[in-house]
Amino acid sequence: MKILLVSPEARVWNSRTHIHNGLGYLAGALLNAGYVVDIFDGAVEEESLAARLTRQHFDVVGISAPTPLIHDAWKYARVAKEHGAITILGGPHLTLMPDESMQRAEVDFVVRGEGEETLVEFVKAVDERRTTNDQEPIPNDEQRWSEIRGLSWKNADGKIFHNLDRPLTPNLDALPFPAHHLFKISRYTNLQPLTDGLDKHARSYTIVTSRGCPYKCTYCSKPITGDTWRARSVDNVLREWKMLVEDLGATEIGVTDDIWNLDLERAKELCRGLIEMKLNRVPWITIHGMKVNHTDAELFQLMKRAGCKRVGFGVESGDEDILKRVVKKSQTFAQVRAAFKNAKHASLQTMGFFIYGMPGETEATMEKTTRLALELDPDLAHFMIASPYPGTQLWDTVKREGKLYAQNWSELAIQSDHAHFDFPGMDTQMVERKWHEAYRRFYFRPQRLWKRATSWDTWKNLPERVRDAQRFFVES
Repeated sequence: MKILLVSPEARVWNSRTHIHNGLGYLAGALLNAGYVVDIFDGAVEEESLAARLTRQHFDVVGISAPTPLIHDAWKYARVAKEHGAITILGGPHLTLMPDESMQRAEVDFVVRGEGEETLVEFVKAVDERRTTNDQEPIPNDEQRWSEIRGLSWKNADGKIFHNLDRPLTPNLDALPFPAHHLFKISRYTNLQPLTDGLDKHARSYTIVTSRGCPYKCTYCSKPITGDTWRARSVDNVLREWKMLVEDLGATEIGVTDDIWNLDLERAKELCRGLIEMKLNRVPWITIHGMKVNHTDAELFQLMKRAGCKRVGFGVESGDEDILKRVVKKSQTFAQVRAAFKNAKHASLQTMGFFIYGMPGETEATMEKTTRLALELDPDLAHFMIASPYPGTQLWDTVKREGKLYAQNWSELAIQSDHAHFDFPGMDTQMVERKWHEAYRRFYFRPQRLWKRATSWDTWKNLPERVRDAQRFFVES
């Protein structure tokens, strides 16, 4: 029995590509259970999914997609059905809105929540049908499907069933490591080309040291990993890290936790372990940022010694009322400033994330955000226009009090240069103007312009850099 795990192509604004670690975990669980599995990542494949399925038959095709790529996931599911495969979809959007996909003929099943155990149980059930020569159509096997927690399915009459949710995995150390070896790693780029230049043949891997986040930021949805923080043991993380460095030849590692440093002492212990095991020879970064209120000067010094190259922080807003009442970010500006100061003192590159256009924003509140970005002066400032995703408080607020502009899910990309919603008292054109203005004021400074002009990446990838400049700096 063969399983293919698929990710649609992510058409983001830059040319970065990195591995889909969620598929890696699912593949690792299936391999550990004794099944034949492969990964098809649309972002790096040189053939279409149809061509792959024509060349090689797979019994089950599992597809993972976030909200903006759900239409692509459905297209992939149709292709898989045409090639005789059972289709099962999963990911954040499917967890929040399983009915939407289950109503489609090309979708046989949906996995909700963390998928490792659910997918293994599902594949075992399909395999049992094969070994018993059960020729009944899949929808007729109601008893088999109804016993799998976290699974959504439909019977022969088309009635949709959502089984009980599967509890979050309490012991992350019990999960098999991701199947890193299944990724065509030489086809992925480095993790942050905007500061490092684009390396199209980097061996960049990602690692997850914990799952979940206890904080309640209104723009963030946690349908899969939950709002309870669960950490892998330091020893377990170090074993995987060692494998990436010594066995797979990683040239860069990205930590993709929502909040890897929630336990400050654990974060320090991990850094000490990387130093002691001499794994600090490979640079690493924090992709999704760190919480500023769980840091101190010693942590950043240890991170630097442990091989860390760059840290990111979710600053979000420079206005105290927007930060606390609208974003509900549990941090202070004093903590933000201290984190940037300590990181820079440790000679770490810094990255700041800032959001424009949250409900209730005015020109004055967004001006404060731009000024704070200029004051903090990170190596990279990433300005985003607020995007309301299903499952977030922001989504509920916009649906209740505002007007959503998106006509389909693909228009809800967080990297969009257009406002996603209208809200009473907020001018959407002003939001877009302040967003463009933030990029111009931050990057159109003599030192920044000179650095970009003298970068080999600018000239090697000139067409892409021109497109980036047009998108960020020029108002449409």
